[in-house]
Amino acid sequence: MFIPLHDQNALKNIPLQFVTLFLIAVNVAIWIFTATPQLTDAAQTNAYYYSYGFVPAVVNDVADLPPELIVFPETASYITYAFLHGGFMHLAGNMLFLWVFGDNVEDAMGHFKFLVFYLICASIGALAHSFTVPNSEAPLIGASGAASGIVGAYLMLHPKVKVWFLAFGRIPLRLSAMWVLTAWIAFQIYNYVVAESYEVSWAAHIGGVLAGIVLIPLFKRRDVYLFDRNLPNLAVSGDKDAASNDKNPLDSPHKWGR
Repeated sequence: MFIPLHDQNALKNIPLQFVTLFLIAVNVAIWIFTATPQLTDAAQTNAYYYSYGFVPAVVNDVADLPPELIVFPETASYITYAFLHGGFMHLAGNMLFLWVFGDNVEDAMGHFKFLVFYLICASIGALAHSFTVPNSEAPLIGASGAASGIVGAYLMLHPKVKVWFLAFGRIPLRLSAMWVLTAWIAFQIYNYVVAESYEVSWAAHIGGVLAGIVLIPLFKRRDVYLFDRNLPNLAVSGDKDAASNDKNPLDSPHKWGR
């Protein structure tokens, strides 16, 4: 429904979003080696999904994986699932959200805190999914929970910053993050209530968003304020370049994850 393209929001505390770039690189590399037909067949890809994906029935001791699919303790899947993706569009969508919004959240926290924040949001997304479908034997995969946490944190940090996005995948618009991201969150809640999709875990998205909103006050730097209170008016108006120069401190088996 909403495809983010670019936010006009310069980095202020770090020279480069190292962790954001690292996470994107890791996700792309894992997808290449686990889900592309050129390097793995369908059976092996499915085995990866069950070995490293988050399977609620397994975590909740309702079912057991075959011994040959057990690689890590089942609790590790609260994190490992977030580095697996199905099709290319699944990967691209999550990485786009990470690329557009992750840099400024990393900037507000610092590199190490941002990494911890990302993994916690992924875990809470999986936990929310597990509460919704505790007996599901389908693996949950994808970075959507973590990316949703970044969306929640960004909304708390920069609601006034302008964001370019495609509405309904086609119409380019430029609006404040408050409107774009609030509408995106509302879309997740709506689908959680009314949709009967077995491919998208709306609960994981909502869990990630809530985690991001709750955690951002605890993880941000002390000199970073919520709701754009420490941004100069020029940055809020959307001129990223000017703000940076402003010297005032202001087909596979059923799986979750598309």
